[in-house]
Amino acid sequence: MKKEILIIIGSTSDQAIADAAADMLDKLGIGHELKVSSAHRHPDQTVKLAREAADNGVKVIICMAGMAAHLPGVVAANTNLPVIGVPVAATLGGMDAVLSMTQMPPGIPVATVAIGKAGAKNSAILAARILGLSDPEIAARHKEYRESL
Repeated sequence: MKKEILIIIGSTSDQAIADAAADMLDKLGIGHELKVSSAHRHPDQTVKLAREAADNGVKVIICMAGMAAHLPGVVAANTNLPVIGVPVAATLGGMDAVLSMTQMPPGIPVATVAIGKAGAKNSAILAARILGLSDPEIAARHKEYRESL
């Protein structure tokens, strides 16, 4: 299965939230890969992941981060791929992460979903909708899932 979604988390402490996205992607039959790379602790590695993602067959990047939550913005600044940010409730109930993701400067958007596991699940569904624009099989699986709700 092609790994069309790259999930990046800033810390292994975000693994349980990443698992919610991965589980939904599995349910929708979409290949994905998880990488741990902090925008603050591993900036060069994070930039490299973002810049090489498209060449590696990635079509959408999902980033999960809490506190200052710079990860999705750093990634979005270094790729032309769609980036979906999932805020993690580390401080202030996750509202600091929400603001970091939604208040990006013009030209560097980050699509942002809800805080935590619900947001992670929705990030996978949003990624499926994006991929479904050019992949009828993914579109059909997404439609079937949606109709099952």
